[in-house]
Amino acid sequence: MLKDLLQSLFADALIAAQTTGALPVFDLPTVEIQRPKQAEHGDYSTNIALVAAAAVRKAGGAANPRQIAQAVIDHLPSGDLIGGVELAGPGFINIRLADAWLQRQVLAILAQDTAYGNLTRGAGQYWQVEYVSANPTGPIHYGGARNAVLGDTLANVLEAAGYRVQREYYVNDAGTQFEAFVASVYARYAALFGRDVPFPENGYPGDYVVDYARRIAAEQGDALLHLPQADALVRLRPLARAVVLADLEQELKRIGVEFDAWFSEQSLYDQGLVQQALDYLDARGELVRRDGAVWFAASRYPKNDKDEVVIRSNGMPTYFASDIAYHYDKFIRRGFDHVVNVWAVDHQGHVPRMAAVMQALGLDPRRLTILMYDLVKLMRNGQEVKLSKRAGNLITINDVVDEVGADAVRFNLLTRSPESTIEFDLDLAVAQINENPVFYVQYSYARICSILARAATEGLTLRDDGAVPVHMLTHPAELALLRKLIELEEQIELAVEKLSPHNLTHYALELARTFNIFYRDCKVVDMEHPELSSARLHLAQATRIVIAKVLALLGVRAPESM
Repeated sequence: MLKDLLQSLFADALIAAQTTGALPVFDLPTVEIQRPKQAEHGDYSTNIALVAAAAVRKAGGAANPRQIAQAVIDHLPSGDLIGGVELAGPGFINIRLADAWLQRQVLAILAQDTAYGNLTRGAGQYWQVEYVSANPTGPIHYGGARNAVLGDTLANVLEAAGYRVQREYYVNDAGTQFEAFVASVYARYAALFGRDVPFPENGYPGDYVVDYARRIAAEQGDALLHLPQADALVRLRPLARAVVLADLEQELKRIGVEFDAWFSEQSLYDQGLVQQALDYLDARGELVRRDGAVWFAASRYPKNDKDEVVIRSNGMPTYFASDIAYHYDKFIRRGFDHVVNVWAVDHQGHVPRMAAVMQALGLDPRRLTILMYDLVKLMRNGQEVKLSKRAGNLITINDVVDEVGADAVRFNLLTRSPESTIEFDLDLAVAQINENPVFYVQYSYARICSILARAATEGLTLRDDGAVPVHMLTHPAELALLRKLIELEEQIELAVEKLSPHNLTHYALELARTFNIFYRDCKVVDMEHPELSSARLHLAQATRIVIAKVLALLGVRAPESM
């Protein structure tokens, strides 16, 4: 990464200053390279002199940070990366990249193509991202789309950073909610054949349940009605599960979300993993027995003020027992180096006890990240559109995709940090105006494609011999665009550091704006100046590559025409 190169140069300068005696010998501090808040202060800055002052003083040297900074500047190794440095304030060093180095980045982007911006920080690491994981009791309501696109985009970013990633949906097909769903399907199924089966009080009344029942009836006929109801419900469980998961899979595919694995909660019981995990904890002294129940001793761990039941007094395991077994399976049996669970904010109370489970299993709790996301408010005509799954008044992902398209869904749901509430404006999402962020970025990409096509008709084509006159890219708008393009690595790094990809939507918008300023101020297809036009054409192509890369990370299309 560029920041790593700069860190290395300034570390070498410190060592050189010590070698010549300009600075006393002391342990090198960590060199921090940051972007200044104001562009006029340079491309980067470092506070290395301020950080080193205490060590210099301890070593008997002059501790004036400005003197230290000047010594560092005087000993910077020669090279073509840095165009200039200057002292600022109490001892900051502002850094300006060399124009010639910036210009050559066009060639670097063209050479690397879709691999440009990729990192190696995750090499050798196997991560899992588990997301969506809504109960398989019906279509996913629109709010769940935020979970889906957040988890999927994060997985994309992690892969771009060199991690091997598994994407998983945890299917909650054990427990009372799923049983109530199966009973609801059975009641609707029976009604199709004129049988009056009481609808469960805690059932799911939505019309989609009738649709599931019809599809099962088309396959099974009335066969289930020839069985005692208890046996029919047992037979119906996998049928109901299959039909709802088939719909969920197709619904999620519409917004570009697919999984490597759909992990069944019921399989934890069928394979004996719940008992195996609890036995593992028991052997480590992490379970206690009282009041006829078995408890996980969560209160031994920070931020947990009470123990948690894992086996009720009636001998039935709790949902928490499944959670323990599931994470036992993730870390101990399947061996993920790190797991990210994407959960809605209303589950935040479960976070401390999962940290306790990790410690009780003998695992570093930092290997589990629970990424919490806040609500989505669906807006139309300035009014919130309410969601109500249990009442049958359900607005699904399909409904919203039908109205605004998958690209608008994904981009808009990624514009805010996960912990922030999002107001999704359905009217703006379909408006073909610059205020619509996804339209603006996609239109900018299509504009570049149009420029390249028009250039080809004029006889200007992209070169593959490396002889592009990039040295001619000296206009402020050209250099500003180059500076924006090389941010891609840092943007991917930031998304990984924060485990939140929302910065990429803002970067896409900034890059599109910067390109449009370049296009306004610099004539790209100019047959009177073919060499300059060639340089600008290749800069446009480099921009096309980077915008396409960011949109791909976001799971959004890069259309060649609009």
